[in-house]
Amino acid sequence: MLDHVFISVSDIARSIAFYEAALAPLGMVHTHDYDGKDGPRGHPDLKGFGANGRVFFWLREGVAEGRAAHVGFVANSKAQVDAAFSAAMSVGASQIHPPGAQLHYDPRYYAAQVRDPDGYSLELVYKEWQH
Repeated sequence: MLDHVFISVSDIARSIAFYEAALAPLGMVHTHDYDGKDGPRGHPDLKGFGANGRVFFWLREGVAEGRAAHVGFVANSKAQVDAAFSAAMSVGASQIHPPGAQLHYDPRYYAAQVRDPDGYSLELVYKEWQH
């Protein structure tokens, strides 16, 4: 199980605004900012997103390597996938694939996939058997 993920983004303000809107339908919020000076030497400033008392998705300003990562976010229903997809598209995401069953994985695997402004592949996923 993963505890946290950092991604580097080219414009921190733009990315915070994007993820605040795109992740809200999933119940994820921008919840914590970490000042790098409080960590070990060279630690980056971080902008944290999470849900249910956990912060697990972090943004740091730097060189974005969008094609280097794919992040899947859990949705609790097909409606949440649809809402998160719409929210992401409304704030500048580009579509990889619209919401729908991903039959190549399993007929109960429902997802949508977009690219954020830095080109990171984001998947919004509802897996019926995990709920």
